[in-house]
Amino acid sequence: MREGFDLLGALQSGGLDAAEAEPRCSRAGCSFDATTRIVWRNPRIHDEARRKIWLACDAHAGYLADFLRQRDFPVTASAISTGQLDDDVDGRA
Repeated sequence: MREGFDLLGALQSGGLDAAEAEPRCSRAGCSFDATTRIVWRNPRIHDEARRKIWLACDAHAGYLADFLRQRDFPVTASAISTGQLDDDVDGRA
């Protein structure tokens, strides 16, 4: 979690402000803005319709994609564009 971020306070005040709504890198401990969308799935337990999204900053995009590829997961990585974060994903974690 980002230092200084008050989730409870944000929820009680009616939501996150625009600055907190920016996509962040999925790498543990990283709070940089995400620039890459990594779509993947685990074929051993999910069918082709179930895909997940990790977001990555420039420094971690290669690391996260390689981590998934080493496990033989289907992976695609692309630059984040407006409105693309939720496309083609079933929304389940």
